[in-house]
Amino acid sequence: MTDTLLLPFQFPFMQNAFWICLMVSIPTALLSCFLVLKGWALMGDAVSHAVLPGIVIAYAVGWPLILGAFAAGMFTSLLTGFLSSNSRVKQDTVLGVVFSGMFGIGIVLYTSIDTNAHLDHILFGNMLGVGAEDLWTAGVISVVVTLALSLKWKDLLLHAFDPAQARASGLPVGLLHYGLLTLLSLVIVATLSATGLILAVGLLISPGAIAFLTVRRFGSMLIVACVTCFAAMISGTYLSFWIDSAPAPTIILILTAVFILALVRRQFQTRRASARAAEAEAGA
Repeated sequence: MTDTLLLPFQFPFMQNAFWICLMVSIPTALLSCFLVLKGWALMGDAVSHAVLPGIVIAYAVGWPLILGAFAAGMFTSLLTGFLSSNSRVKQDTVLGVVFSGMFGIGIVLYTSIDTNAHLDHILFGNMLGVGAEDLWTAGVISVVVTLALSLKWKDLLLHAFDPAQARASGLPVGLLHYGLLTLLSLVIVATLSATGLILAVGLLISPGAIAFLTVRRFGSMLIVACVTCFAAMISGTYLSFWIDSAPAPTIILILTAVFILALVRRQFQTRRASARAAEAEAGA
């Protein structure tokens, strides 16, 4: 029985998949907390879709795909920030226009060049095909993002809740804003080989949303998000081995199921608290 349970850990491709889960789960979970509090869910979706043209261009000119993805992600982040600050159009509208346009450009470029890169691997990831270069890239980015968020989490928290107060306190609001966008682009690059472009948004939003529904303190929220994301990635990869499915969608489905459970639990707690308050008021 023990040998059967440990069977997935005996294959090198599964070992690499578990390693990259360990590496990307922490930075994506930490970043998801800030994105949820700041209301940047669509920003994560926009940047994850918009890196496609950068990947295609990098492949065409012979550059590392990671470099093209990061350049496209930063261009999208800066462009959406500039348009939101210098136009009457709301940010969610700008994000919708920019990310759909960039994604369309990426598809057109992909179909116009001769490439051996499989589009499904770019869009949905190829966790079972992760190599040493992918592990090194994800590891370095994860360390950088985790350290940055750990050192500046208080400043980023104030900026997420009240940018005006952060500015009045003397914090570099512009630097924090674009710094968070830079970290977002880096994390998407780190998760590129694991979950691809489309499913990356699940790792960037679901852990923070689950933690937000579960706890009330931000410090606890960070811990719950990390534990939830790590557990979902490991269990999803392990389960995919036995049910013969792709790891990335299995992970996202587990995160979605946990989110639904957390939402139902919060609704139940709210109704029970309301009933107790009503009973106490009636008794008084």
